[in-house]
Amino acid sequence: MTRVHLPGILAMAAIVLASNILVQFLFGNWLTWGAFTYPLAFLVNDVMNRVYGPAAARKVVWVGFAVGVMCSLIGTQIIGEFGPLVTLRIAIGSGLAFLTAQLVDVAIFDRLREDRHGGPWWRAPLASTLVGSTLDTALFFTIAFSATLTFLEPGNDVSWAAEILPILGLGPEAPLWVSLAIADWGVKLALALIALIPFRLLVTKLSQPLA
Repeated sequence: MTRVHLPGILAMAAIVLASNILVQFLFGNWLTWGAFTYPLAFLVNDVMNRVYGPAAARKVVWVGFAVGVMCSLIGTQIIGEFGPLVTLRIAIGSGLAFLTAQLVDVAIFDRLREDRHGGPWWRAPLASTLVGSTLDTALFFTIAFSATLTFLEPGNDVSWAAEILPILGLGPEAPLWVSLAIADWGVKLALALIALIPFRLLVTKLSQPLA
């Protein structure tokens, strides 16, 4: 782990820490504020991968995972009005989803990067982020809230997430957590497109030789 990788490591750690805090605060009916900060992890990952290679990106991912685990452990010890701020299911879901999605992102990006395999510059960051975001959302919300996985933490009452409601208040009926997952996924997809601009700017800046 070299000094040149430090900005990426600090950025990933800050994003994971902020997202663990902001996920506790709602934005409207279907989102938390964490939905707007967490997708930046894919931007940091892809920039590190493009500029410094997949090995450096994986180091950044593992640091982010370590920070996430630490935040979860702290959260399980803080008792709020309805129990621990972070439940075991949320801790497992968050850690497993982050690690799986980010490592898959690294692999897909490295496979598609244009300087090795040709193609447009945006293909690798967009494809890797879309696949990673989909995996992350599916894993986290299923592990954290699906009624089929209550055996993971029998004492944790997540019946509120199983309430049957129209999807996003408009569509066919499904458990509430499905609406939360779809809304979260939609934000990630939108930010994946927006993040192409800073990705291009950062890669161009960091790839320039030092004067």
